[in-house]
Amino acid sequence: MYGSERRRHITESLAASGRVTVADLAAGLDVSAETIRRDLSALESEGILERTHGGAVPAVPGGRTERTLAARRAENVEAKSAIGRAALRLLPTSGGTILLDAGSTTACLVDAMSAGPAQGYGLGVITNSVPLADTIHRVGRESLHMLGGAARGLTGACVGAHTLRALEAIRVDVAFIGANGLDAERGLTTQDPEEAAVKSAMCRAARRVVLLADSSKFDRDFLVSFAELDRVDVLVTDIRPTGALAAALDSRGIEVLLP
Repeated sequence: MYGSERRRHITESLAASGRVTVADLAAGLDVSAETIRRDLSALESEGILERTHGGAVPAVPGGRTERTLAARRAENVEAKSAIGRAALRLLPTSGGTILLDAGSTTACLVDAMSAGPAQGYGLGVITNSVPLADTIHRVGRESLHMLGGAARGLTGACVGAHTLRALEAIRVDVAFIGANGLDAERGLTTQDPEEAAVKSAMCRAARRVVLLADSSKFDRDFLVSFAELDRVDVLVTDIRPTGALAAALDSRGIEVLLP
């Protein structure tokens, strides 16, 4: 049985029973326990399940499982692309310097910039994202500075003390930030504490903070809150928020920009 077939069987078993064990899966599929553990790890990285002692349970929205950048780039593609194009309107008009957070939606802004005028936007670009820096460098239109630090394998984001020290020393015109969750009470949240620290420092380093977040992030609450809503100047999204979140944004005078 191919790996894709095993993982489909695991996903179906999990949906049917709400829990799977390594021992039962290994016996039922006639493979080693180590093979099943690798399959569970792959499915966990895609956000399908959460590993437990001896098995796995379904992933809970807003839970602790962090998906790979590749998996997130495959989600809500049209909405994120539209957000990236809309965010072009918020680039400094006379040069200037921007900060780009690591993430799938900020990557769509970079894609939109790369597809723009051949002469580029004349910006200074600073980022902690290895994948975004690679794209910007290959296009070669903007002045690029890469924040140092330890690069996380899951997201390609540089984090740690070196990254934070670099951010403390700069002041940029606009920071384009991503988030895993956007909540009326807890503000902007994400799963990894080190990435949260960098995102928070980026907000402090910018004269203007622009949040790029599609509507699937609304009313979701993850492990670490890295910025209160007061930190945000503009939310670029695909659908106008409603309810408590809309009221919280309005009371703080946060502009909502739609494609």
